[in-house]
Amino acid sequence: MNLYDELVWRGLVQDISDEALIEKLNKGGLTFYIGTDPTADSMHIGHYSSFLISKRLAKAGHHPILLVGGATGLIGDPKPTSERPMISKEEVKRNFVGLKMQAEQIFGFEVVNNYDWIQNINVIDFLRDYGKFFNINYMLAKDKVKTRMETGITYAEFSYMILQALDFMYLFETKNCVLQVAGSDQWGNITSGIELIRKKLGKEAYGMVMPLVTDSNGVKFGKTEGNALWLDKNKTSSYELYQYLVNLEDSMIIEYLKKLTFLSKEEIDHYEKKNLEHPELREAHKRLAQEIITDLHGPEEYEKAYRLSQVLFNGDVKDLTGYEIQQVFHGVPSFTVKNDENLLDFLVNHGIVTSKREGREFISNGSIMINGDKCSHLDKIVAKSDAIDQKYVVVRRGKKKYYLAVFE
Repeated sequence: MNLYDELVWRGLVQDISDEALIEKLNKGGLTFYIGTDPTADSMHIGHYSSFLISKRLAKAGHHPILLVGGATGLIGDPKPTSERPMISKEEVKRNFVGLKMQAEQIFGFEVVNNYDWIQNINVIDFLRDYGKFFNINYMLAKDKVKTRMETGITYAEFSYMILQALDFMYLFETKNCVLQVAGSDQWGNITSGIELIRKKLGKEAYGMVMPLVTDSNGVKFGKTEGNALWLDKNKTSSYELYQYLVNLEDSMIIEYLKKLTFLSKEEIDHYEKKNLEHPELREAHKRLAQEIITDLHGPEEYEKAYRLSQVLFNGDVKDLTGYEIQQVFHGVPSFTVKNDENLLDFLVNHGIVTSKREGREFISNGSIMINGDKCSHLDKIVAKSDAIDQKYVVVRRGKKKYYLAVFE
């Protein structure tokens, strides 16, 4: 299977600008770029799904460039429904440094910043050298602009596609970059760059877009109610990433294995069969987690995340360190405890049960566990001396409801 056929099989090609690109992709040797704006100091899992295609192209002999938009990030690519909030120049600079370091570590890309070549262009030169090559009707026909016409779009946002086209032309001239790769929502911006290169330089450039990786409802992969899964392990631990990945919906897991791993067709076919025969084992999900976490953070981080998940599954909480407790139970209801407390009072005072009667029922049914031990006596004392690292008490009510008590 050649490169292009493999990309199609994996579901990574939605559109290409010219059929001639197929042969060039299979041959190797193209310089291409993929871009992101520095809206945060770390990429998230949604970026990973987009940037992984660049690793595939690099393995096939192409040269990747990552453009971090220090200039375009100050404007903001038009969102489908509303204008993006502007961020300060200082924040954009900080974010660029974080993204550059991360991209070099994880992906090994050459990183460039479009602020370096856009900052000195004055408004007259911008209009004369670039704006005159864009027909307003052409710009209005682009999907991103069209969807915003009813609610309104500012001139700054409207100009974004010109800036991105300018980027493509700059990299074409200075680095022989002939291809831009992106998610399908960037098609209009990419074709604008191709047109600018053709009109201004009389030369041919190419574009390729991949479908956005989404769940079965069309929600972008890695977007969780405004709480992104960051690639920085200090912002999203490997354990949290593991839990997210092993709990992905069964119907989408094979698609994710194709798009988000380098596993062969034979390996993925094997996991597809396993997923159909024994979905409860979640073998495909676990392999997805192993591939992504190992690629991002290394095998030791994956082994640690897997061990923590097994500890939680088996209830062996006492084997965890205080640091691991913070990772595993990040986000569960937590509260501070000042003194040792009787178990029943402890449960009621901290909202684990609604009343002493309910607390007695849970205790008598063996449904309350403290640091992995089942509590069956009403006179038990929850004491700081029994806490993990003299600080943490993990409470489990029923099969899945966890609470974290932190002694002062």
